[in-house]
Amino acid sequence: MLARELTQELTQETAAAWDLATAAIHAGTGPDPVTGAILPPIHQSTTFVQEAVGRHKGFTYSRTANPTVAALERRLAALEGAEHCSCLATGLAATTALALALLGAGERALISDVAYGGTVRLFRQILAGFGVEAEFVDTADLEALRAALAAGRPPRLLFVETPANPTLKLTDIAAAARLGKEAGAVVVVDNTLLTPALQRPLALGADVVLHSTTKFIEGHNATVGGALLTDDPALHERFDFLRNAIGAIQSPFPAWLTLQGVKTLPLRMARHSESALRVAEALERHPRVTRILYPGLPSFPQHELARRQQRASGGLLAFEVEGGADAAVRVMNGVRLWALAENLGAVESLVTHPATMTHAAVPREQRERTGITDGLIRLSVGLENVDDLLADLGRALEG
Repeated sequence: MLARELTQELTQETAAAWDLATAAIHAGTGPDPVTGAILPPIHQSTTFVQEAVGRHKGFTYSRTANPTVAALERRLAALEGAEHCSCLATGLAATTALALALLGAGERALISDVAYGGTVRLFRQILAGFGVEAEFVDTADLEALRAALAAGRPPRLLFVETPANPTLKLTDIAAAARLGKEAGAVVVVDNTLLTPALQRPLALGADVVLHSTTKFIEGHNATVGGALLTDDPALHERFDFLRNAIGAIQSPFPAWLTLQGVKTLPLRMARHSESALRVAEALERHPRVTRILYPGLPSFPQHELARRQQRASGGLLAFEVEGGADAAVRVMNGVRLWALAENLGAVESLVTHPATMTHAAVPREQRERTGITDGLIRLSVGLENVDDLLADLGRALEG
């Protein structure tokens, strides 16, 4: 018991002072007090024996809480600089719990007009049926955001995705959070693409940070998961209540795998960002490329904002080639090292066609209005040798 208490005390008192690389390895866990194992055990148990009626050790049933999941929550909270974290089964489970926690019939949500296709599908095709009013707004345009916040019923939720998937459009988090709070909205930032290694939305004024831990946080194409982080104890209590009520908690084994993956998060994000910039620069110079989207490029319209609120620009980029959609399909079918798949943020490099894959649920009009064309190619730059990635991509572009 003393070892466990000491581990928790050290974690709580020192994690905030640690460098991100140290916290990614040590925050939230310590050697197992029973065996000394350096890795925390997987508590693959449905239920927990109680000492007496009304007296237990903090865990009763794994749909409500689980020790392995709790360890991951402590680590993610330390990385994001948050007081509280709730881990859920998937990123969309986190978005669903968030929406159910905050929104009822007739209440209004403002959402970035460029957002993950699953987020759009949830609000348009599911929550709308329960009377939730969702409006998709260009949150990068602060005047448009100000007007939308002031129009009609005050919004309960302002949901910002920055950088936006797949166009990488940025929203000024500090400014958007200020406007949202003035209007009485809970401000949520989807930080999936940058992770706390590159961006800290709570420090910029957000109320809640959302992650699909499936992506860069776990980083190895091995799990699905989601997380909601906040400093607000009432919001956290509501998230945990919803998670339990709808049965959406993260499972112990995926939580354990994510605990291992997150240890290398700072190193991986640095390498993802360095390689993605190299790929973006090469594509910008290529004569067949007609459009390149990556905030790390000086030519990107919001490059200065990226420099101000991000430590680096991450591993995701998008581009178009001359010849439109047919030429884009040939490029995607022509690569060999880049896997054609619906995910991002893993050690393996992936190529994705948003219009038919990740954003197929987004209405065509909204896709085209926001720059998600049928010819847009999305790249998730992995950890392979970047020269090998460039050679493979170059062959496909010339094919």
